Amino acid sequence: MLLESMSSQSFEVDSLAETEAFGRRLGALLFPGAVIGLIGPLGAGKTHLVRAIAEGLGIENAAQVTSPTFVLIQEYDARMPIYHFDAYRLRTEREFAELGVHEYFEGNGVSLIEWADNVTGCMPREHLQITIAITGAESRRFEIGGRGSRYRDLLDRMR
Repeated sequence: MLLESMSSQSFEVDSLAETEAFGRRLGALLFPGAVIGLIGPLGAGKTHLVRAIAEGLGIENAAQVTSPTFVLIQEYDARMPIYHFDAYRLRTEREFAELGVHEYFEGNGVSLIEWADNVTGCMPREHLQITIAITGAESRRFEIGGRGSRYRDLLDRMR
């Protein structure tokens, strides 16, 4: 089977406010069934970015978005349901799959997976991947890769 190539682009932000604006813009462009994998070291701002994406999706109270490290999944109501996963504490991809992630991926909500590099075998063929690099106290570089026509279109609209 030939894997579809991934389109990618890089975004630099210099502050938390710019990260929030980036996340809100991304959230506004998401569609039912969107799957986004987030990769980055501890303290990179994965949950902060998820909170901003949730704002872009119209969540009523973004303060309710917290890291699901110990509960593994948080669900939030917005324009579309938001499913926020954390794969940090999982020992195997099977544990992630047993959460029923594929049913979430095939639903009408948006799935956001922190530590997606721990569960690459569970990610759908078409998805968006955001790798966060810490470049300063508040500055970050977002390397975004999209596999699949919907995600390539989304990246084109982010430019």
